[in-house]
Amino acid sequence: MSHTVSDPVPGGASKAAQAASVPAAAASAPSRGLNTRHVVLAAVALLLASWGFLPEFSVTLLNYIGLYALVALGLVMLTGVGGMTSFGQAAFVGVGAYATAWVCTSAQAAQWLGGLPPALLPWAGLALGLALTFAVAWFLGAITLRLSGHYLPLGTIAWGLSLYFLFGNLEVLGGHTGLAGVPPLVVAGFSLASPRVLGLLIWAVLLLALWALHNLLDSREGRAIRALKGGRVMAESMGVDTARYRIKVFVLAALLAAVSGWLYAHLQRFVNPTPFNLNIGIEYLFMAVVGGAGHLWGAVLGAALITLLKEQLQDWLPRLLGSSGNFEVIVFGLLMLVVLQRFADGLWPQLAALARRWVRPAPSVLPAAAPLPARPLPPRGQVVLEAREVTKRFGGLVANNAVNLTVRAGEVLALIGPNGAGKSTFFNMISGVDDPTTGEVRLMGKPMAGKPSREFAALGLSRSFQHVRLLGQRTVLENVAVGAHRRAHRGWIASMLRLDRAEEASVLAEARRQIERCGLAAHADTPAASLALGQQRIVEIARALASQPAVLLLDEPAAGLRHLEKQALAKLLDQLRAEGLGILVVEHDMEFVMNLADRITVLEFGTVIAEGTPAQIQGNQRVLDAYLGGGDDLGVAA
Repeated sequence: MSHTVSDPVPGGASKAAQAASVPAAAASAPSRGLNTRHVVLAAVALLLASWGFLPEFSVTLLNYIGLYALVALGLVMLTGVGGMTSFGQAAFVGVGAYATAWVCTSAQAAQWLGGLPPALLPWAGLALGLALTFAVAWFLGAITLRLSGHYLPLGTIAWGLSLYFLFGNLEVLGGHTGLAGVPPLVVAGFSLASPRVLGLLIWAVLLLALWALHNLLDSREGRAIRALKGGRVMAESMGVDTARYRIKVFVLAALLAAVSGWLYAHLQRFVNPTPFNLNIGIEYLFMAVVGGAGHLWGAVLGAALITLLKEQLQDWLPRLLGSSGNFEVIVFGLLMLVVLQRFADGLWPQLAALARRWVRPAPSVLPAAAPLPARPLPPRGQVVLEAREVTKRFGGLVANNAVNLTVRAGEVLALIGPNGAGKSTFFNMISGVDDPTTGEVRLMGKPMAGKPSREFAALGLSRSFQHVRLLGQRTVLENVAVGAHRRAHRGWIASMLRLDRAEEASVLAEARRQIERCGLAAHADTPAASLALGQQRIVEIARALASQPAVLLLDEPAAGLRHLEKQALAKLLDQLRAEGLGILVVEHDMEFVMNLADRITVLEFGTVIAEGTPAQIQGNQRVLDAYLGGGDDLGVAA
């Protein structure tokens, strides 16, 4: 979804201010035709108006679709958005269901609660279920989410099975027989014993969750969550604590599953382990993936399709085959394979693409944008980044050998060398991605040994990457806004309740200012993956500038740029140098380097072989020999 800003950026360049303010006028103008918000409101009104007239069986199906969609919604956040696969969500549904069933039926629980009125017991069960789920999910997430590749889903299968068998083997939970006599919910003295009445609560909770998660994804925190899938190194370099965010998303998905289990227990009025086994956990994941794992409404679509499909197959297959059995499982599996093969991103994107012919995205209007907090830059000439005798070994291979390097505020230092010289390895060490084997890196005078790259970002270092790291399906604006992550502070709850809008306006206004500054204003609302490689590199520079760095590290920024684009980049870097930034550039384009750099350091086989001004480097015979014929290039650059 695109974002708009209603006022110019205070203190920004005039063009940047105009770029920020023009979309605001469009957003504030009355919109014509249907948009997605109108369609959602109309669908909710239709469901509410028809609810009292639907047959009991249809109400029951809708109730289960709502319950399943809640769990699938958590899996959309966990798997589709956050990039973590879990087969064990059914176990968290069981925690929520068993917690309220135990509180409502156990004499021991009644004694502990000190005579709490019966009508409040289910709500005490909800509180217990959420507390238990939070504790269990945080513990399991802290262990499981350290795994990667196929080990992560295998880990979720392990604890999913463990919790399932735990439910069946605890006598206090009724063993495999389960717990009966769960009372109905009571709200303000009104009983929700009827499935038709309780169904309204189920769908209200689901719609509230959809609204809250939509708000979350449309925020600073949402951009950080999206960066977890395939962009963790980039996110850490922009200041995001990815390990903490992964656990938070994992816990969020578990809590949604626990709420579904709580509602399920009071709908069924009976709980046993069967609905919480691994097979059901796999079905929940199917619902998220088939509907569209990266889309919130895909959870509802997937839950509806799979629930209705299973119900129909159970009716029709025995009639067609003339015998009873679990044939629906076979057909269901084959149909899922077809859907996943034909629609790898799920069905919701296909429906959304068709709907765009008649329905527009809902406009997003933000309040006036105040400037983000700014950090004072160090005085010109001060050492802002220093490497002392930095060495990196990979077994017997020495990638960098006792490298010394300093970057000062208000200068451009170039790091050059043939392919395989160790430039990228060194670049990663001085930005916190890797740790040196020996030696020391200091940033703003502080030793950075053992600190992650987000701590480098906190002190004012930002960087680009040799291989572009962008959120390809998100807009240029959203990608650049990731760079300003540490300059804003509103958290998950504020984002879910839309209490972060003023701060969000400031972040997006700053992102637009940097995009315009880098010459990409026309592409601000374009998906980043659709840009040419050279333009994507400029997007990375704009993202780095959005963090308002004191030290800027650029890894081959001119690669893929045409001549005029290189000139524009050189002009931008010259302006940043004049503003007082310390800039380190790793680059192979010698003409670009020689015309830009104040000083040059040359690496060969991980060792510094020369340092000096561009003129000194061009006259250094050892440098010319190291480039194996590159002397002609250096001569042309002169």
